[in-house]
Formats: sequence, C-alpha cells, structure tokens
Amino acid sequence: MKLSTKRHPSIAPMSIFKNAILQNKQLAIIATLGTLSFGAGLSSRSVFAAQDSPRAIVDKVWQLVNQEYVGGSFNQQDWFATRRKLLSQNYTSREQAYSTIRKTLKSLGDEYTRFLDPKQSESLFNQTSGEISGIGIRMRIDPKTNKLNIINVLSNSPAMKRDLYTGDEILEIDGKLIRGLTIEEVSQLIRGRVGTSLNLRIARNRQIINKFKIVRAKIEIPSVTYKVKQEKDKRIGFIRLDMFSAKTAGQTRKAIQYLSDRQVDSFVLDLRGNPGGYLYSSIEIAKMWLNEGAIVKTLDRRGLNINAKANNQALTDLPLVVLIDNQSASASEILAGALQDNKRATIVGSQSFGKALVQTVYKLADGSSVAITTSHYYTPKGTDINHKGITPNFRFDINEAQMRQIATKPNWRGSKYDPIYIQAVSILKKQNLAQSQFIKPQAANPTKLKYQ
Repeated sequence: MKLSTKRHPSIAPMSIFKNAILQNKQLAIIATLGTLSFGAGLSSRSVFAAQDSPRAIVDKVWQLVNQEYVGGSFNQQDWFATRRKLLSQNYTSREQAYSTIRKTLKSLGDEYTRFLDPKQSESLFNQTSGEISGIGIRMRIDPKTNKLNIINVLSNSPAMKRDLYTGDEILEIDGKLIRGLTIEEVSQLIRGRVGTSLNLRIARNRQIINKFKIVRAKIEIPSVTYKVKQEKDKRIGFIRLDMFSAKTAGQTRKAIQYLSDRQVDSFVLDLRGNPGGYLYSSIEIAKMWLNEGAIVKTLDRRGLNINAKANNQALTDLPLVVLIDNQSASASEILAGALQDNKRATIVGSQSFGKALVQTVYKLADGSSVAITTSHYYTPKGTDINHKGITPNFRFDINEAQMRQIATKPNWRGSKYDPIYIQAVSILKKQNLAQSQFIKPQAANPTKLKYQ
C-alpha cells in the first residue's frame, strides 16, 4: 500500500505489516515513516512463479510499479520507455540488477518506493515480529545535514547499557564511515549474530566520543507498556504505544482490559515518537476506542478505496487524551486522526509528522522485495494531513533538552517530570469538572499552551 513522502528525515521503519497473498504476491501493508530501524521481518516465502534471474527480477519490479504505484504519471516520465531500456541491458549479477532497480526507483522521486535486497527484506519483515538481533536503537538521517542520529534507545538493550542516548550522532561503525550510506545500509552494519560485537564512534553535543564496543543481543521489542497512575483523586490508565507491529493490537487490548479491571476513570494514550507500523493494527486499535464512525479512507490511483469503520466493539467509553509529537507518524496519525475527528479523544502535544501515504511491500522470488507507495489516506473528515500533520486540540511544545530527558529516562514518561503528560492530566480533570456541571468541554480551535 502506501507510504508518504515528506521533506523529512528517513527513519528506520517500525512498520505496520500484514501478511497476505493477493494475486500471487506476498505483500505487507505498512503505514510508517519507512526505512529500517531495528530491522523488520515478514515471513520469507517466494511468491512469484516467475524466474528469479537478475533480468526477471528487474522486469518484475517494473511491472509491480507499473500496476500499483500511486503516481500514474511516474514522475512525468515515459515508464514504458524505461522498461525497454531496462530489458535491453545484460545483467551479469544480482548486485548489478539491484543497483539498476534502485536507480530506476529513485527516478520516481519518492523515497518510500524503494528496493530491499534479501538481507534488507528479511530485516524489514522480521522487525514486525517483535524480536530482532542487534543493539536496540532506532535511527534517522537528517535531510538537511545528512547526519545519522539515534532517535530512540530501547530499555535494557545493549545500547542503553553502554550509555548511548537519543540525539547521539553515529559517525563510524567498525571503522567504516557511515556518511552517505542509507538507513538500510547502516542497519546491515549494525545487525548481526547474537554474541558478536561492533564498535561505534559517536558525536554527542558536538563532542566526538571514542569507540563504544557493544555486544549484539536478541532484542525483544515491546510495543505496548501500561500502568495505573494515581493523580490525586484521579485514577488514570496510561498506555504507551512505541510502534504498530503484528502484536500491538492484541497487546493494546490486554492493556485496556487490565486497566479497566483496576477501575481507572480515564485514559492517556501516548503515541509520541511512534513512527507507525501495520496499517490494520492501527485500525483495530481505533475500534477498541470507537463504537461507531469512520476510521480512515485510503485511495489508490484507480480511485479504489478502503473505508474502515468502527463496528460497535469499543472496550471502554471513559475519557481519553492522546499525546503526539513531531515524530508521531503514519499509523499513529491514522489512530489520532480517527479519535480526534470522531470527538472520542482530546489530542495534546506538538504537530504530528504528516505522512499520509501507504506502502505495500512485495516479496520477490529471490528473497528481495520492493516497497511501493500504492495509496493515499485521509482522516474520517476527509482531511489530507500529508506534509501537514495532525493539529492537536491543545498545542503544547517542549524544548529539545526536555525531549532528551524524557526520551533517555523511561521512568519520566507519564510522570511529574513529563510536562505534556501533566497537561493531559489537567485536561482530564477539567473535562470531568465540566461534565459534572453539565457544561460541554471546549474543543474548537487548537490552543497554544506554554510550559514554564
């Protein structure tokens, strides 16, 4: 399906995937920022009866783009002339074919339509299994500086134990300069067998730090964490979603049920820093909060669409505040947009990322795969958030120092040290007071909040 293109950093994909066999194609439907983060994976299985020769793989990629790519003009180029040129070449190796495919896809001007070699493909599909072998970081490349920065460090991971932090810039991996490499290429250097080690050279606060030796481990990626928060007279169920994997919907259901059994009176759903994942995971989670109403609409280049709607399966009707920031993207924005448009939740935080495209990943016969932007999505009210993002009901920005503290100290998230969470608690208290006085809570124009 689709991924969005935004003038923004490439982010290692915490992706939303769905395994499906459609028209003899194994594919994964993802709504994420795209690129690789910890590595990801789908079940590996050859899905084409066609040959897996280099030339056949090149032609299959061209055909898939021709059939499925959302932009029918192919970036104002003669796509059939491109095929003639591709088939006129003699491919002596898979690497040559892969290089040609990447160059051809780049001509579309869409960084999310991209080719993954067999190792990269395996990583992408494995990522959504909730388990990887690596050091436990998520990265992004800043499009303005081309610097590779860590944007998240998993709790209890090898990276956290070696004191790597959000914001650290990776300069070298095992002596190899990473400047100019793609996220996929960097991920390949970082991943490896459990028990093996790698050396990182890091820059922190403009100071170069010598090598970190880190031993790779089997990393379990928790996508959902939750707890009961007693805030004076309020009992809040705090749920944090870090990604939308194949397991996230089930884990979220368990979280809502657990917290409801402990008689919370409201919920805070934290989507900050969540770059997306399985499209259908975000839809299923929206249904847990909504009894009725539209959730999302997708539209491909043929005008075909999916209209996802709630189906009277909400698990709770208690008050809900959703927290977002500028790294809440794609599937996170689908969920936040559905809850906001249906007036089911109050959205608090910064403007979200603004990625409204969906990507379909097709696995090819040789183990490689191609991710193609196949559709555009819209919120229930028909809003196109691409390059714009979700506008919070209550805008609340914090500075970089505060963001770093919250990111590097997991226990601060959803605590008195978390100013956005504190604001959410305040809103829930005011909503309860307004309801008790039969006054409808204010919900119209976004409010700019200031933190001292």
